[in-house]
Amino acid sequence: MIKLQQFFMRYKKQLLLVNTILLLLAEGSKWLLHMNLPYQALMLIVGIVGVLPIVLTAISSLRVKLVSIDVLVSLAVIGAFIIGEFNEAAIVTWLFMLGDVLEELTLKKTRSAVADLTKMAPQTALVVQDDGSTEKKDVDFIDPGEKILVKTGDQVPVDGKVISGSGYLNEASVNGESKLVNKKAGNEVYAGTILENGTLTVETTAVGEDTTFGKIIEIVEEAQDTKSHTEKLINRFSKYYTPAVLIIAIVIGLITKDLRLAVTVMVLGCPGALVIGVPVSTVAGIGNGAKNGIMFKGSQVMDQTHRIDEIAFDKTGTLTIGHPEVSAIEVLNGSKDEIIKLAAQIERQSNHPLAQAIAKLNKQTPASIKVETVKGKGIIATLNNQKYYLGNQKFIVENTRANAKLGKTIDHLSQLGNSIVTFTNEDQSQLAIFGIKDQLRPEANDALTHLKELGVKKIVMLSGDNQETAERIATKLPIDEVHGQMLPQDKAAFVKKERAKGHHIAFIGDGINDSPALANANVAIAVGSGADVAIDVSDIVLVKNDLRKIAYALGLSKKTILNMSENIVMALLTVLLLFIGLFAGYVEMASGMFIHEFSILIVILNGMRLIKFQQN
Repeated sequence: MIKLQQFFMRYKKQLLLVNTILLLLAEGSKWLLHMNLPYQALMLIVGIVGVLPIVLTAISSLRVKLVSIDVLVSLAVIGAFIIGEFNEAAIVTWLFMLGDVLEELTLKKTRSAVADLTKMAPQTALVVQDDGSTEKKDVDFIDPGEKILVKTGDQVPVDGKVISGSGYLNEASVNGESKLVNKKAGNEVYAGTILENGTLTVETTAVGEDTTFGKIIEIVEEAQDTKSHTEKLINRFSKYYTPAVLIIAIVIGLITKDLRLAVTVMVLGCPGALVIGVPVSTVAGIGNGAKNGIMFKGSQVMDQTHRIDEIAFDKTGTLTIGHPEVSAIEVLNGSKDEIIKLAAQIERQSNHPLAQAIAKLNKQTPASIKVETVKGKGIIATLNNQKYYLGNQKFIVENTRANAKLGKTIDHLSQLGNSIVTFTNEDQSQLAIFGIKDQLRPEANDALTHLKELGVKKIVMLSGDNQETAERIATKLPIDEVHGQMLPQDKAAFVKKERAKGHHIAFIGDGINDSPALANANVAIAVGSGADVAIDVSDIVLVKNDLRKIAYALGLSKKTILNMSENIVMALLTVLLLFIGLFAGYVEMASGMFIHEFSILIVILNGMRLIKFQQN
């Protein structure tokens, strides 16, 4: 039986197409050729092909003591066969199959992100031997206490403490922050981070699954294992609805001794409108979202999204652009335009993120410049026999002279959350300070304000930055809570805690480090430019990277769920009216099926209204 079920599951679209063609041929033979025998034969074939997968599913549900709608449809169709109503059996099964296929078409299976995440974990390390030489070893065979050499461009393979050397680490895989972090003796480093510049010798404190990166993988795996798919909305109804119809049909059959009447009750009790109403709303709602840059990964996501009362945002790359840009230029001496031009040409020779931010200020092709990089401090550039210095305050003072006004300006810009790059020549006749920081997305304030208007009670920002920097960003936005210095497991723990309090929480992020929190949220939302793993574990993807689309997704979900409810109410109301008409003597099986068809048209048209939905 299992193999037969698998066959029907694998080829359900093809079977629906075949049954549709056979139905059209049957109707053609009846209405165009006036031939009843081919009509009945074709309807019998459609009914048999259509009812087999339904019967198999019904048997499976009965084995786990669940009286699903498949049971009701199976009994009704079998009863229709017994009394010779092959057309009723065919139409009911075709509608049921159509609804199932429509819903399946809207559910794109989420790729497993764990495998991709695991591949990103470091596999080997250069272990420092007693004689100072190095040996490449598999990370699984490294023990705490062993010394590891990390060179420029390498991934740090273990969690540990720097015992010698210095360099700049990209820790985006762990804390999501784009700003490079200067590491030196005594500082902690994490597996999976990348050494952009310098050389480090690290004493191992944790390896493999015990590392911060390993815990990210573990949290995602656990969350995915416990995160079940939402049961179809229509089957929730069937828990009460199906047994009631069955009991009514049996009681009527026993009292009246009329098998045809009992079967008619079952046929009228499983309307096509109830079967197709939810998928039609889903298709229209998801289609509307896709047109507007919002990808919902199934109808169950909308069911979860419309309940949201709290939203937690990652900061970097979500509320902010995700890469540093020049936010302020304070010129103390010289021409601003000339300084910007020179600084941009010089910094174009460097790959450092802060240098690249300055380089974008002027697109002019750089002149012939001789550049010397002073590790951890800055750049000395020679142009037309004149030396220029770009770097931190200490670097400038060491190569030119102290300047009280320079110090005050740097302190002011630093307090505003900027990273500082100072530009000067040898005599400081040209002197300027560049303040560089990640910028808020221009639409962030409007987007969060709209979420509040839609009824979101609590908006939270979670950041890997220190608390002071995070709070400084949050003051510009309608945010209720700010939590800084959050590692991936901290963000996931926060989401779990809020769910335990009864909140229905959405988490919005874009990085690998966000995946544990995304996987634990009621609704996970990823921005489209984010890491693949964040997109894979998410329920909604904002393709266009516009935070205002979150409010659109919330509004569309509410409207879609309301539309589904309307369709269900109309379907059940149709059943009620049919039953009243049946017992009053006004409705028979043929007229009942006509009303069925009309109710299906109504719910389809109602569902199609979602295609034109627009957020106010």
